[in-house]
Amino acid sequence: MTRATVKFVSEISGAAATPAVPVGPGRGCAVLAHRGASRAERENTLAAFSRAADMGADAVELDVRRSADGHLVVHHDPHLADGRVIVRTTRVELPAEVPLLDAALDACRGMWVNVEIKNDPNEPDFDHTDDVAVMVADALGRRGEAVRFLVSSFRRETIDRFRSVAPDIGTAWLTPGIADDDMSEAFKSLRDAGHVAVHPWFGLVTKRFIDEAHTRGLMVNVWTCDDPTKMSELHAFGVDGICTNVPDVALTALRRG
Repeated sequence: MTRATVKFVSEISGAAATPAVPVGPGRGCAVLAHRGASRAERENTLAAFSRAADMGADAVELDVRRSADGHLVVHHDPHLADGRVIVRTTRVELPAEVPLLDAALDACRGMWVNVEIKNDPNEPDFDHTDDVAVMVADALGRRGEAVRFLVSSFRRETIDRFRSVAPDIGTAWLTPGIADDDMSEAFKSLRDAGHVAVHPWFGLVTKRFIDEAHTRGLMVNVWTCDDPTKMSELHAFGVDGICTNVPDVALTALRRG
């Protein structure tokens, strides 16, 4: 499998160009290390990101939240292991293994990065204004590497806000799945808003889902598949990316496929 990081696409939709993003619909299957190589190392740590690079992953998926003093830090859950809430904890009070976003991106050497903005209405750091999206846009914009990032969120308003302030960086909607009858409308809505990808749970993805998304010019990157047999099936369907805790297993499965 070729390294997806060397392939970028910029497409035209109507009168406006979409952002340049890693790979593109139907251009091969990328391996995204879910929170880094999280089976081999502690998830969302610099060690996990470095290990993913060593394994040969094309990309890393990581999660971003805010600390009490306004730093962007990488952690999946809103709470630390000891129960403290991250948004009520300052950066210096956080455990050493919780990295700042910039340090995490530096550790993802040679790979592109799917940055998931955590902004769940049921969690203590929920931001109804979606200003957290602006914070992430500013942080990524300062790096001058727009083509290296794909930003996603389960909250549609969050990626819409991100897209409005950083139109040069690709955006994706995370979803458990989309009913067959709703696919056409959902994909059209995403594309009309300028988003470039949809990220569904792998267990609900069919070839029809992928084909219809591709027809709309959307990438399909699935989460989170660790079964090599299923990976090969998704690859055969034409999926654009597989997010996995075991990037080494995925790379072997896709080479075999």
